[in-house]
Amino acid sequence: MKGCAHTGGLPEPEPAAQEATCPECLRLNSHPVQLRMCLECGFVGCCESSPYQHATGHFQETGHPVMRSLEPGESWRWCYVDARLV
Repeated sequence: MKGCAHTGGLPEPEPAAQEATCPECLRLNSHPVQLRMCLECGFVGCCESSPYQHATGHFQETGHPVMRSLEPGESWRWCYVDARLV
């Protein structure tokens, strides 16, 4: 996969995940679906298939553009600004 303009400034190595699951879903007693991790700060949130879409909320609140899947066997990245895999 090719990167985008938003992957160039990401920290290396990538940050550690702040949590093992979506803390906002736990707080709301909701089941997170498909975890994502922010590659700028390590925030862990649920995906757009979850009722609360905390990963998207994190982007909207912080402007951190790139997340990656935290699901086993997956390593893809998503840029919210460019709305594409990177």
